[in-house]
Amino acid sequence: MSKDTKLIVVVRDPVTRAISDYTQTLSKRPDIPSFESLTFRNRSAGLIDTSWSAIQIGLYAKHLEPWLRHFPLGQMLFVSGERLVSDPAGELRRVQDFLGLKRIITDKHFYFNQTKGFPCLKKAEGSGKPHCLGKTKGRAHPTIAREVLRQLRDFYRPFNRKFYQMTGRDFGWD
Repeated sequence: MSKDTKLIVVVRDPVTRAISDYTQTLSKRPDIPSFESLTFRNRSAGLIDTSWSAIQIGLYAKHLEPWLRHFPLGQMLFVSGERLVSDPAGELRRVQDFLGLKRIITDKHFYFNQTKGFPCLKKAEGSGKPHCLGKTKGRAHPTIAREVLRQLRDFYRPFNRKFYQMTGRDFGWD
């Protein structure tokens, strides 16, 4: 791989990401246990099951460490998944700048699809029709108990803070 390789990493709130991962799995295997039962190794003690992939993927600081042994931070761009939804053109402006590209993607290229809950491209390149994320994106998430969400936020907080420190960017997940 070229030493000048640039890496673009899209991250989102690890709690929301875990629920989204669960929702995706649930759509394929409706017989899986509840989110809550998969989240905890010991529910009464509040011990999070870090072996569950939906939880583990959101430990961004842990995953970033080996990459930083091979690539300097300046060759990485961390894109906010939340901002891709709330301000897709703004976040893609950062991507275009990072890659040294002319800024051609702007607000005028997007519309918000109410059904999906995501912005979509007004017209895909080489096509006269809009382009949205596929069928697997934009599903409604199950309702998760507030206490479970609080415990997950508490669990992820130190990992998030370390990730913010490593990247120099606070994503505001706390």
